[in-house]
Amino acid sequence: MDLAYLRAHPRHLTAFRTHQRIRETPVPGGSICTAVRLTLDDGASLFAKGWPEGAPPKPEGFFEAEANGLRWLRAADAAPVPEVVAELADGLAMEWVEPGPPTSAAAERLGRELAALHRAGADAFGASWPGYIGSLPLDNTPSRGPWPVWFAERRLAPYLRRSADNHALTGDDVALVERIIDQIEGYGGAEPPARVHGDLWPGNVLWAAPGEPGGAGRGWLVDPAAHGGHRETDLATLALWGGVPHLDRLLAGYQEVWPLAGGWWQRVPLHQLHLLLVHTALFGGAYREAVVAAASRLLSV
Repeated sequence: MDLAYLRAHPRHLTAFRTHQRIRETPVPGGSICTAVRLTLDDGASLFAKGWPEGAPPKPEGFFEAEANGLRWLRAADAAPVPEVVAELADGLAMEWVEPGPPTSAAAERLGRELAALHRAGADAFGASWPGYIGSLPLDNTPSRGPWPVWFAERRLAPYLRRSADNHALTGDDVALVERIIDQIEGYGGAEPPARVHGDLWPGNVLWAAPGEPGGAGRGWLVDPAAHGGHRETDLATLALWGGVPHLDRLLAGYQEVWPLAGGWWQRVPLHQLHLLLVHTALFGGAYREAVVAAASRLLSV
């Protein structure tokens, strides 16, 4: 099986793997999925991810949501996004990107490309397919907004409830976030829907090695929870957990192409709250302090 054959017959991938007709090398796949590097007969490589054996049942439409998001982001022809070569019920196979070190020049270029991606826009907040963030459902029911109300209802409240139900947050913590939800329209910054990655923490930028498509060190966007959202959300989450390398240069490149609205830096903790609440909903109290810190910082502005 070579790459051209697989593109023409993606459904044959499972049979070839079952009969060990493709060389597989395990690679890191993140906290949810298993991952392997597939080496085809023509020397081409693919990144394949699947649902782990023995894990709880895979959520319906889990890989379909990721494939839809990758294709939608890629269709903007702005930032580098891996091609989906084969979409199956039990996994995905996509373009392999050889990893390499990040550089300030690559980060600045990614900032410009991310601005172009966001500017491609979306018809509404949400998306035309059901979404996932991690293994949790992501309500993508299309909405015309306004953005603050949509963000509070679809991106904050559901994960706050889950975090309260699993006792990751105390009653006082929940009340703190509820204050933000109640007054969310006062923080400003509302904009029309942008085409966003939706889960753009630093680990979801893959830096390419020299000689890879697009040039040395170019940043690729992977593992999206793509939808129509607010462009500031992607930039805010890039600053989480130590921040993406050369964040200052990335932001400088972004501002060259599409300057951000006034006061955007003060809104960073608001946009970070979504992903932080996803983490308390998924992983429990280990992320409680981060939620409280973001909420407190926002309320002190």
